[in-house]
Amino acid sequence: MLWHHLAVVPLPLSVRQWEGSMQENPKALEHEEDIVWTEDIEQFDYVRQSIAHSAKTRRRPVPWHGNGRRVGYAVLRDDAPSGAVPGHFVRRVFWVKEHDRSEQLNGMYQRSAPSEAVDPRTVAPGVWGEITERAWGAPLGTT
Repeated sequence: MLWHHLAVVPLPLSVRQWEGSMQENPKALEHEEDIVWTEDIEQFDYVRQSIAHSAKTRRRPVPWHGNGRRVGYAVLRDDAPSGAVPGHFVRRVFWVKEHDRSEQLNGMYQRSAPSEAVDPRTVAPGVWGEITERAWGAPLGTT
């Protein structure tokens, strides 16, 4: 897999507000071994990053039952411990909705991004994804 390195621009507070709830759960990152993309990330300026708190596997695909479709997920090391419920694991999931920019170029996120959006090129095992100007669709801080 080819990784692209992009300059990450500091976010204005209004764009960063969502980060706190995800960063409060370091277990979501500390045992990650790999990120699996089920679709080519080159087609996405951004993907949505969420935490699955009760995945029943460390390595197999994380089932997605929400709106939209899963486009990637984190794989945990074989020795990763269970989360709060025995046999369930805390894992990241990456997904898109029907009205995201990748699906509707001229849609509601043409010059912005949803609060959970990250540039998939900034995602790595153990590293929170970041919003970039590419993901935002404009210079950061503008809409």
